Amino acid sequence: MSTPEVVVHPDTDTTASDAADRLITALAAAQAARGTASVVLTGGGVGIAMLREVASSTRRDAVDWGAVEVFWGDERFVPAGDAERNDAQAREALLDALPLDPARVHPMAPSDAPEEAGGGDPDLAADVYAKTLSSAAARLGGDAIPAFDVLLAGCGPEGHVLSVFPDSPAVHATAAGVVAVRDCPKPPPTRVSLTLAAARHAREVWLVATGEGKAEVIARAHAGAAEADVPIAGLRGTERTLWLLDEAAAGDLSS
Repeated sequence: MSTPEVVVHPDTDTTASDAADRLITALAAAQAARGTASVVLTGGGVGIAMLREVASSTRRDAVDWGAVEVFWGDERFVPAGDAERNDAQAREALLDALPLDPARVHPMAPSDAPEEAGGGDPDLAADVYAKTLSSAAARLGGDAIPAFDVLLAGCGPEGHVLSVFPDSPAVHATAAGVVAVRDCPKPPPTRVSLTLAAARHAREVWLVATGEGKAEVIARAHAGAAEADVPIAGLRGTERTLWLLDEAAAGDLSS
């Protein structure tokens, strides 16, 4: 696994703008190399701000969006269209403005989906998404989990990433897969998430984080904390791990 490369920006806006520009470059490069590209999206304030920056970028059309596979790293298990859902936020910020192939966009099931699609039960939703990933791996490379080109992630002030929280059942899951998450300390309490082992199948993993509330856990992760205590410490890409931070979030890192 790769070690983190840290890039520090003055503030949230420049962090989101740089992340957007880097994402366009990475997806275009993946398409030049392999004909397609894949990205795992995240939610959160800076994550959605980054998507808005992609939408407004003059370089947006450098990517053939019809040949991009879109996944999510985690999702809130609430009804379709709920403003809490990461996919609803992503569609409003960017996806609805792109000429995507709907067959290549892979949201996790909402709670009100038909049972066969994973609705009603987060464990079933996790199983259905695991099958989606397995099918995609046949196209994108990989075994049960695709070799994603870029996996985007944010983090919480206690170090959670995706919907994997410190000392939770999900952080102790060793298999590369998808899990139901219950009793999250941050609402909504029920979610579906990739495991850390699944996230580590990505070629590049980018942590995009801003704010002084993240500084302590980012420093702990950088210093080698156990992933069970600080889950972002276990987030690594096979080829590259990139931390895009603002000065506040990087404030406790040793120089």
